[in-house]
Amino acid sequence: MANAPIKILLELRPALNGHAGIPQETRLLFRGLSLLEGVQVEGLLQHSGRLLAPGLPAKSGKWQRPLPMDKQLNRLGRVVITLEQDSWDSLPSVVANTIGMAFWHLIGGREKLTRFEAQHFEDFLWHRFFARTLPPEDFAIVTRASFRIMHIPWDAMHICALVARAVGVSLFPRLDTSDFDVMISETPYPATVSRNTKLVVRYHDAIPLLMPHTISNRRYHQAWHYRALLSNVNSGAWFVCVSETTRKDLLSIFPQVEARSLTIHNMVSHHYFDESSDCRLVPEIIRTRLNGNLEPPIDLGPVRRLLDDYTPAEPMQYLLIVATIEPRKNHLTLLGAWERLRVEHFPKLKLLIVGTPGWHSKDVVQKFRPWMERGDVFLLRDVPSGELRLLYKHARATVCPSFGEGFDFAGIEAMKSGGAVVASDIGVHREVYGDAAEFFNPYSGEDLRQAIRNVIDPAHASRRNELVEKGAIVAQRYSHETILPQWTTFLNSLPPQNS
Repeated sequence: MANAPIKILLELRPALNGHAGIPQETRLLFRGLSLLEGVQVEGLLQHSGRLLAPGLPAKSGKWQRPLPMDKQLNRLGRVVITLEQDSWDSLPSVVANTIGMAFWHLIGGREKLTRFEAQHFEDFLWHRFFARTLPPEDFAIVTRASFRIMHIPWDAMHICALVARAVGVSLFPRLDTSDFDVMISETPYPATVSRNTKLVVRYHDAIPLLMPHTISNRRYHQAWHYRALLSNVNSGAWFVCVSETTRKDLLSIFPQVEARSLTIHNMVSHHYFDESSDCRLVPEIIRTRLNGNLEPPIDLGPVRRLLDDYTPAEPMQYLLIVATIEPRKNHLTLLGAWERLRVEHFPKLKLLIVGTPGWHSKDVVQKFRPWMERGDVFLLRDVPSGELRLLYKHARATVCPSFGEGFDFAGIEAMKSGGAVVASDIGVHREVYGDAAEFFNPYSGEDLRQAIRNVIDPAHASRRNELVEKGAIVAQRYSHETILPQWTTFLNSLPPQNS
């Protein structure tokens, strides 16, 4: 008799959030695990701050008749609405449910997961959870899966634990995951799971603990991360880290999880590959994707007209950075290095920034504004993968200047697209990019300026060609063909729960 499939519940909450690394990895991992033989994966639908309507019963009771189809669809439609839109009584409901959840778990209760049927709601699931990262060819792969619903907000689960701790009780909600062998969370998860379920934390970085000055909502973010992580460690969870650098950081905090931790790198989307493309499309992509939604607003009319008339005898020369605008990403050091390069060597060099303004970004964006108004710095948003692939390929260099990362997708995406990479000399970049990047000290604008010049100066053309060739080789380490077998090996090696 064939072995029963490994039943996995995968947290999808991060997939609701944009194009950043963790949302991308969530979508790619769900798609990847859905392709594995011997694995049955379901997605866990939950919102950070909204109370979701209940779905269908996970199991039919002995004396319970199935709901008629119209009532099933009405109930599932309400789940969609609560994922998309706050109701007028949302906050009081969240507060009431958080208090109720705390009392329920004090007496040993568990949170039941309800069921969400994808049929009839494929369009919503695709656009809301998957389309930002996956190509249309993956539509059927991810929408034919099954889904469960955790109706209590993720934030409320953290609050429940912190409030309980304040009155002397260590309390995280208990999820009824008895239908699953494994639950994979994409961050430290603020709950415990059933005894027969292995909790696997996909650990991206320890930045909330080791670089708390760089995160948003510092007090709550740091506390929530630490308390959930501590609970996961104490409950026997496994930790699959996105880089060995991240694993070492984790072990520096909790050395006791060494035997329950390992590294499986992120997969990078198959959207990115080297292809012939027309560099003359770059100005049109910039024009279409310009982000003028800033405070105070920028009049982008003159810049768009400049781009309309942009017909130079040679291709546009530009540096590219793909990263949310926040202090840890080190945009200002790049801006200073770029300004000097323009003055001293490359007067036509532009700077393209793909990423939305994040926390503590106001001062950074202010520094960009004079250059944005002149049409020399371009802030882009909502760039689809096909267009970003072209931007990576034709950039003189993609710069990854961060002070700290867990993995950093942008450099590998650029390598897969045929581009050259300049990266800050931090542990994770050395590990992930190998010898396929030009490295620099992230605290030195002069070192960054020289590193960029080493790559983009026509006198150093051989160096750029070398990086492109090496990048194509290094990038293959992060394809799904390379990474998915590592997941198969790990899942099959997990010991039985309570062993």
